[in-house]
Amino acid sequence: MGNSSGTPGPRPDAQPPARSTSSSGTESSAKVAGRRDSAELSAQVAERWTLPTFCGRPVATDRALVMAIVNRTPDSFYDRGATFSDEAAMERVARAVDEGADLVDIGGVKAGPGVTVDAVEETRRVVPFVAAIRAKYPDLLISVDTWRSDVARAAVGVGADLVNDTWAGADPDLVHVAAETGAGIVCSHTGGAVPRTRPHRVRYADVVAEVTATVVAAAENAAAAGVRRDGIVIDPTHDFGKNTYHGLELLRGIDGLVNTGWPVLMALSNKDFIGETLGVGLTERVEGTLAATAWSAAAGARIFRVHEVAETRRVVDMIAAIQGIRPPARTLRGLA
Repeated sequence: MGNSSGTPGPRPDAQPPARSTSSSGTESSAKVAGRRDSAELSAQVAERWTLPTFCGRPVATDRALVMAIVNRTPDSFYDRGATFSDEAAMERVARAVDEGADLVDIGGVKAGPGVTVDAVEETRRVVPFVAAIRAKYPDLLISVDTWRSDVARAAVGVGADLVNDTWAGADPDLVHVAAETGAGIVCSHTGGAVPRTRPHRVRYADVVAEVTATVVAAAENAAAAGVRRDGIVIDPTHDFGKNTYHGLELLRGIDGLVNTGWPVLMALSNKDFIGETLGVGLTERVEGTLAATAWSAAAGARIFRVHEVAETRRVVDMIAAIQGIRPPARTLRGLA
């Protein structure tokens, strides 16, 4: 998922920056070095995004991608069932597309503890809806958030492109479903947690090293199993099998994940580690989410799974522009 056309060049009407000179008339070596470091960073970020497709579909190569969350559950932690009905869910998809989402992620089971949802009910909530999205949006990337191989197979069969396995291979057949159907897969880390359980006194000698090793091994296993190379993504999986300190450490260590060479998905949106860090409730986590998003995007994370699509899209666009890999939308100030 990368820049197939290279780093954008300067606009024809752009003016070169004024040269800063020392008393001897030569440019400051510190500023030259600073610009060189910035250019190297931009080249490094662009190099990480070298595939112009994701799961076989064309994607943006000059910024990170935005994955919109669409919950088909009556008890989701954030929207409390606001998109449980077919009509409300499709309205959410339409709004997400209008706001700049590259993918939609459809889930039929609440991640945390709650009412039991078997595979039959999960399939009923998810599969017909995936088919409806595919009919309405033929080119939209669709992800299905499930840990069950039967549900994943049915969803891919009607149009899903990606299997978002947030429970780290709890069903070992899931990776084979992705390989057999041509879908992509998200390789996550939960520290061995059972699906739909909360972490309790979890400990890691080095959470960044543990998470990195686990998701890279899962990605390599997926590739060996035959999953398409442009569909394998790694996710440190904040809050799953982790406490707030772990979540912050993983953000500080994001470079290590990015430097593995596998595209990194960050699912940060309004999570508990953000609420606990800031000491705020569920409705006051957006700023913390966007701060963590900007930090991760600057390091080269490739995909962000989010509730607030428009705000996230503006953040990743701005980060890419600062890095020099995405031109401004317009440049009139000081030029017109």
